[in-house]
Amino acid sequence: MPPIRENESGACRRVGFELEFSGVDLDSTAKALQAAMGGEVAELSAAQRAVEVEGAGEFRIELDWDFLLRTAGKSQGEDWVELLSKTAAVLVPTEVVCPPLPLSRLDELIPLMTELRDAGAIGTEETLLAAYGVHINTELPRQNATTIDAYLRAFSLLQWWLVEAHKVNPARRVSPYIDLYPELYVRQLILREGASMDALFSDYLQHNATRNRALDMLPILAEIDRERVLRAIDDPKIKPRPAFHYRLPNCQIEKPEWSLSGEWNLWCVVEELAYRPDELDDLGRRFMDASSGLLGLNRAEWQKTVDIWLKDRGLV
Repeated sequence: MPPIRENESGACRRVGFELEFSGVDLDSTAKALQAAMGGEVAELSAAQRAVEVEGAGEFRIELDWDFLLRTAGKSQGEDWVELLSKTAAVLVPTEVVCPPLPLSRLDELIPLMTELRDAGAIGTEETLLAAYGVHINTELPRQNATTIDAYLRAFSLLQWWLVEAHKVNPARRVSPYIDLYPELYVRQLILREGASMDALFSDYLQHNATRNRALDMLPILAEIDRERVLRAIDDPKIKPRPAFHYRLPNCQIEKPEWSLSGEWNLWCVVEELAYRPDELDDLGRRFMDASSGLLGLNRAEWQKTVDIWLKDRGLV
């Protein structure tokens, strides 16, 4: 669990998960979700379902294909849209978007993973057409520059290690959707003295003007200053919310030994390091030394260094 479990108002922090998979159509996914969580199923369109679960909120189920979602949402049940939806289910992932749940209630999602697996859900390693992932949307504990800067530095220094720790699928590694932060940006973060919101915005938007990052900070930045973000990135998909958008984990839902908790625990290493300022500074100095040569950072060596460093400090 993260070291800081409450938000600024003193309430338990919340986490939302998004799961991508294939092998199960919308209605079967809705039935699996209902079997695990209860609730009422609603058909929103040919490409979307919703399950309202008392005490938790609305779980969304949709085909992750923008054109189909837009077309189905405008349709009045035309047969061709229904057919396209069924065809697309083979080619594009089904996505389950869970409502943000308090940290204390994350175990409630365990039965959902079991029901989806039993229904035939297929994840990252079982498809040649797409490399499916899990997104973890963790509420920011404090909305200030010092906190955001600490998380950015913690993730940036761990990002290459996290790729190995999550065993990120090769197809996902080469995809443009979960790119790591550029090494130049990491150096800029480490060298910067103090944290101001203006510098955080300027540096991040200079080097990461895209949603396609393993840790997408645009939702948080847009929550703070939406106009500034949209001036830098003309992307209507950027949705303001006070939560990290962590996109690195695989979805291996077809494997009985796989669990959301394993992926979540790796994110919690970032959480822990962000609240250890002395160790964060120490790892930052080591990074600067390791990346000071003409060729920059040797990523394989840095992964090994970080792994040993984390184990020596009881962080893994």
